[in-house]
Amino acid sequence: MPGGTGGAGGAARRVLDEARIIELPKIVDLRGNLTVVESSRHVPFEIRRVYYLYDVPAGESRGGHAHRELEQFLVAASGSFDVVLDDGSSRKTVTLNRPYLGLYLPRLIWRELVNFSSGSVCLVLASLPYDEADYFRDYDEFRTTVAR
Repeated sequence: MPGGTGGAGGAARRVLDEARIIELPKIVDLRGNLTVVESSRHVPFEIRRVYYLYDVPAGESRGGHAHRELEQFLVAASGSFDVVLDDGSSRKTVTLNRPYLGLYLPRLIWRELVNFSSGSVCLVLASLPYDEADYFRDYDEFRTTVAR
């Protein structure tokens, strides 16, 4: 796939290549397994906000935006879903379906979460508190910004 650009004053970079699966520690126990996530140890940023998506109706999608500065780490805590990533010039889809595997998303990647299985839970760890000004909600504005 061709790479995207850094945009927003950044040097050219392969943004989609920076989005990657990270395997978290998995502690296996007959009583039930345990996975842990620690700031700046298991994810490449300090965790400043945590939220989760659940009860997503069949056929619905979440996301549909990009972030100017915020980084995220997505985990399918239960069930499965697909994450469609777009850097303004290339796209790829990643399926999340294991609670010990997470997807690191750097800034300036448009994402859409689709194909939620029944009962799925998407855990999101974020590098910054919520700030509406950090969002690109218009795809054309996002593409114009990353093309610079």
